[in-house]
Amino acid sequence: MTQSDHGDPGAERAGVLESRLLHISRDEFAKEYWAQRALLSERASDFSDLFSADAVDELVSTRGLRTPFLRVAKDGQTLPERSFTSGAGVGASITDQLDDTALWRHFADGATLVLQALQRTWEPVASFTERLATELGHPVQANAYITPPQNRGFDDHYDVHDVFVLQIAGTKRWVIHEPVYADPMRDQPWSDRRADVERAAAQEPAIDTVLEPGDVLYLPRGWLHAAQAQGEVSIHLTLGVHVWTRFALAEQLAQAALAALREDPQARATLPLGAESVSEEIAAIRTLLAGAIEQADPEPDFARAQRAQARPGPLGPLRQLATVTDLDDRTRVRLRDALAARLEGSRLQTRVGWLDFPDDQLPAVRRVLDGASYAASDLGMDLAERLLRAGVLVPADS
Repeated sequence: MTQSDHGDPGAERAGVLESRLLHISRDEFAKEYWAQRALLSERASDFSDLFSADAVDELVSTRGLRTPFLRVAKDGQTLPERSFTSGAGVGASITDQLDDTALWRHFADGATLVLQALQRTWEPVASFTERLATELGHPVQANAYITPPQNRGFDDHYDVHDVFVLQIAGTKRWVIHEPVYADPMRDQPWSDRRADVERAAAQEPAIDTVLEPGDVLYLPRGWLHAAQAQGEVSIHLTLGVHVWTRFALAEQLAQAALAALREDPQARATLPLGAESVSEEIAAIRTLLAGAIEQADPEPDFARAQRAQARPGPLGPLRQLATVTDLDDRTRVRLRDALAARLEGSRLQTRVGWLDFPDDQLPAVRRVLDGASYAASDLGMDLAERLLRAGVLVPADS
């Protein structure tokens, strides 16, 4: 076990980005690589606690997963869902559960299995992505790619999100080229620039390397890549970072300004009768819009959009009910994970809704937001029960 491993207490304090995904400091990564260029970190960590071949078999064969939690790809093409799904059997009117026999046959024939959204289906990955998203300030999702020896699932392409590639088992050769289109947004896929991608992929690569277990590759969005398994089955995790952009902030600013203009009688005024030219009106509204933008505060709406991009941590309804029912002054509670809680004046905004509080309860609400556990009596029994019922607090040992 290395010093960057998950068993090192210092690594926990450093955060998962620096302790498990990078061979350089967080500050150097932020300054020299984040959203700028690719980075290979060899032997960054041991990822056996996150995912494994056994995890693949369990998810495929016993969890009853449905599409779109899995895709199958071969020779650059995604196979139709009906070729690897079937009915769920008696008692379940479900027609698109994974068919493990069909998946085995595809895999034996050289197809890549893509387990999608593992942050929703595999707890170790869910916990890891939650921590990484908190550190980065951007939403993170996780896919696993399982490729038979000497095969590859996808041709050269780019993603519209940043990725961290974590090699779990086997080896895989990655060929990386610089972008043909810098910083593509989510509605600007590589297929829109297929010819440019094909030309660029024929040139000398920026990186040509074989990832081994424990290696991590960081690729900003737009960087071209193709990967092929080597002499054994390759399993890797791709952590997709769905980055917030200045354009997204501009959208929120524009929406806030337009909302303000709805309350401006000048903006609501009717255009002149029979006007053939609107140039003067455009000049006037440009002035009004500039003033509205100057005064607009997009931060609350942007914060709401950020909260909506991820789900809160798990909440077991039976455990939650038992905690509420048996609540006493010694019951210990804590803030629910990944809640994105934010106190705006006397209103608590979270991923599960908002709550207003009287002034005398606000100090206790602020204490809860630090993430520590508290006895219900420390917060006030009425407040603790209200927050438990709202799904804001959970039992401290959950």
